[in-house]
Amino acid sequence: MRIKRVDEKTVKCFLTNEELEAYEIDYKDFVMHSDKAKQVVQEILEQAAVEVGYKPPKFAFDLQIMVLQDQGILLTFSESDGLGGHAKQLLDCLKDMQQTLQLSKEQLGMLDGMTDAAVAGVGQEQPVEAAVETKKPASVQKSDEAIFVFESIRDVMGYAAVLPVTLRVKSALYEMKDRYYLYLNKGGAAYERFSRACIQAMEFGKLYSAQPDQRLLLEEHGRCLVEDKAIQKLRG
Repeated sequence: MRIKRVDEKTVKCFLTNEELEAYEIDYKDFVMHSDKAKQVVQEILEQAAVEVGYKPPKFAFDLQIMVLQDQGILLTFSESDGLGGHAKQLLDCLKDMQQTLQLSKEQLGMLDGMTDAAVAGVGQEQPVEAAVETKKPASVQKSDEAIFVFESIRDVMGYAAVLPVTLRVKSALYEMKDRYYLYLNKGGAAYERFSRACIQAMEFGKLYSAQPDQRLLLEEHGRCLVEDKAIQKLRG
């Protein structure tokens, strides 16, 4: 592994495909915070301390993952600002989505667990308090669709790869102004699984809209790359 110190609070580590194979691990393990990922991250931090004098924060750090096709993955460790940029984005987006996706108390409990992992990093614990109002006004209806924006097609493919093969959502992919927009429709999936897929999308991109009929704007102003079953086709 190659480790580089960016600044006082940030360090990068590049793992080749050969090293990932030796560890019997891939980027999905880091995304899902598996036990294998925790062990590898601990080893990286220990080596970073020796090689570049990096001192991880006492309470929490953010971990960003970039997949480098045919090369390996690049991990970036940086000090968290309390909620952490990634976790804060996740919470803010979910507050916007809560009415249209109707997250249940059980799903919010699942979110708390995911947010703890995102905020505390791998192998560290940091409590997170997320006050999310679950009461829905009577006039708000369930939404069967959501659109997420991604910076690169690689991010979209990474997201597609972590979704269950049995997930029965409908999907389409658009390109507009050098960004990629993934349209998700609940289709035959249960709302819990659809909501979970939306939460996972924010590991790789950002919420663009959870309002009905926003796909029409993409069809009018963007370019359709995959009209149907985009997730299945991008999974490879």
